[in-house]
Amino acid sequence: MVRRQDASTGEVVGEAPVVADKIHIRVKVYSPFRVYFNDQALSISAVNDTGPFDVLHGHHNFLTLLSPCELLIKQDDRDQRIKISRGIMHVKKDQVTVFLDV
Repeated sequence: MVRRQDASTGEVVGEAPVVADKIHIRVKVYSPFRVYFNDQALSISAVNDTGPFDVLHGHHNFLTLLSPCELLIKQDDRDQRIKISRGIMHVKKDQVTVFLDV
């Protein structure tokens, strides 16, 4: 587990461990001043210039600019929706990072 200090609040925060199973992905959605989501998920759905897409376990690595949309993050027991105006999504080794307000 990696520990770091949040530059805006000075609070010491920890990163969650990387997911090691065969169905989940690690998803983190954040902006410079707020973390919207940081947990494991079954999938994340978004929209880019070519249309809607989903990311699941085993997805190829890629980087994309996100269009205004509502991110849908599916977990085992619930779904979470986050409305965005723009962002960047980075997918690598079953980890998805979404940078908002950039």
